[in-house]
Amino acid sequence: MRILLASVVAMFVGTAGAAWADVPGADWMPAEQVKQKLAAAGYSDIYELEADDGRWEGEGLKAGQRLEFHADARTGAILSEKPDRD
Repeated sequence: MRILLASVVAMFVGTAGAAWADVPGADWMPAEQVKQKLAAAGYSDIYELEADDGRWEGEGLKAGQRLEFHADARTGAILSEKPDRD
């Protein structure tokens, strides 16, 4: 019984993050358009792009440097950039 309970708890914990992930709103700029804006701003590759805390968040390559960025949900404008430490 303990093994079954531990398995159920592990399954719940493992999927809980996915269940609480942010979803782009109806008024958000589509991800493909955000990628186009990022390319126009100098990004040559986008490794990750996801909805998070009411904005787009991701990682990409710009001028040979791997960066983390935040972009406005509605306009796609870059709000912040910093070197990716991962």
